[in-house]
Amino acid sequence: MVSERGLEVLKVIVQDYVASREPVGSKSIVERHTFGVSAATIRNDMALLEDEDLIVAPHTSSGRVPTDKGYRLFVDQLADLRPLTAAQRQAIDRFLGESVDLEDVLARTVRLLSQLTRQVAIVQYPSLASAKVRHIELVPLSSTKLMTVFIVDTGGVEQRVLEVQPLDDDFVAELRARLNSALVGLPLADAARTLDGFASLFPVDRQPIVEPVVAAILEQLLANRQDKLVMAGAATLARSEQDFSIYPVLEAIEEQVTLLRLIGEMQIDGGVVAASIGRENAVFGLAEASVLTSGYTASGGSLGRLGVLGPTRMDYSSNMVAVRAVARYLTRHLGEP
Repeated sequence: MVSERGLEVLKVIVQDYVASREPVGSKSIVERHTFGVSAATIRNDMALLEDEDLIVAPHTSSGRVPTDKGYRLFVDQLADLRPLTAAQRQAIDRFLGESVDLEDVLARTVRLLSQLTRQVAIVQYPSLASAKVRHIELVPLSSTKLMTVFIVDTGGVEQRVLEVQPLDDDFVAELRARLNSALVGLPLADAARTLDGFASLFPVDRQPIVEPVVAAILEQLLANRQDKLVMAGAATLARSEQDFSIYPVLEAIEEQVTLLRLIGEMQIDGGVVAASIGRENAVFGLAEASVLTSGYTASGGSLGRLGVLGPTRMDYSSNMVAVRAVARYLTRHLGEP
């Protein structure tokens, strides 16, 4: 059983190790922190922490570093989550407020989160399990070229440009109206079923025009149903963490399905920030990394996740505050009609 002072010793070991990247000894703890006890007493506390597998000696020295179990206890019980400053909140609000669409706001979000934490930032597109078709637009670009624009109620927009048989404006208007009448308000799965056989509702001479348009919209619909991630910060992490193996992280970034599975299995309730630390990520090939994630809500109630990925020796308190704050701002921004 770890004493209250032992927990405080663990807390300062985590904080000092994250700040200095050097093993922390009893002498430096006494010099840097006010415990009111001798270095010998702190050494005894550290010995008990070591017995509990909360800290470990990385080599033959008097210093100790946190274990994955130590980081876990720190995150669960000891992390001090202070709110962001007013200036930081205003900067986030202003930066995200300048975005023009869903693609832009998610790109801005990962850049911002990476800058705040100096970790790899990840944002999942809103889950479209409950998304519905908002609008379909057909834009003639020439007599034989057409742009299809597919919009869902979460803010997602997909565009395609396709070659078609010669068009006339009246038929484009008719096709646009019939597509919107048939699809707007439908969940994506229902919309896909509705498109099956849609071209057969038109005269035979018009079907060669309708069929490629329907195929393009079906592609756009299916693209919106896929889970996708936006990421930023790998280069920053590689530059700042010379003693951390970046290669498993780069592999996870390349294989987005791995990160989608990882963050999808993390439990997030009530806007909290969840942490998956070190060996807890071994099955995903990230045994030396930690992931912090929280959820956000987009328009229509669709859900997504965002977070950061970096070494186990990260500033959990500051990073958790940043993840929580950005998730809240993203919810507010995307939740606006």
